[in-house]
Amino acid sequence: MLDPQNTTPTQVNTPHMNANQPLSQTANTGISQDSKNLVILNWLGCLFLGFIPPLVLMLVKKDDAFVQDQSKEALNWCITFFIGYIAFWIGALVLGLVLGMVYGPLAALPMMLVMLLALSHPIFCIMGAVKGSSGTNFKIPFNLRLIK
Repeated sequence: MLDPQNTTPTQVNTPHMNANQPLSQTANTGISQDSKNLVILNWLGCLFLGFIPPLVLMLVKKDDAFVQDQSKEALNWCITFFIGYIAFWIGALVLGLVLGMVYGPLAALPMMLVMLLALSHPIFCIMGAVKGSSGTNFKIPFNLRLIK
């Protein structure tokens, strides 16, 4: 819509549009295909390259709320996973040593927990990519929200 005093297009507030979103994101779906593609790359990059792709996207795409939200979620997941993995390894070593002294085969139980945590990383990253491809926000339930 054109303003009579100004020749630049202005945004019309309708119930399905957010006034803070740029015009490129206010189509019928609400989120542009470029944003969805960046979120897919964000989660798959988190799977293979760790915290670097979410950090880069968070710093570069400041104008896209969906990419910002998902890159922060992926970055928080990378931090949570790293902290949990280190803590589980230390716990598995200590508990494995104690259980190994009691009965040898019990020492393998703590390592199963470490493997379970390691398996959760690709599962959550793939779930984030799938949800991002449909344009919905993905929140990991037990993620530490360090970056807001």
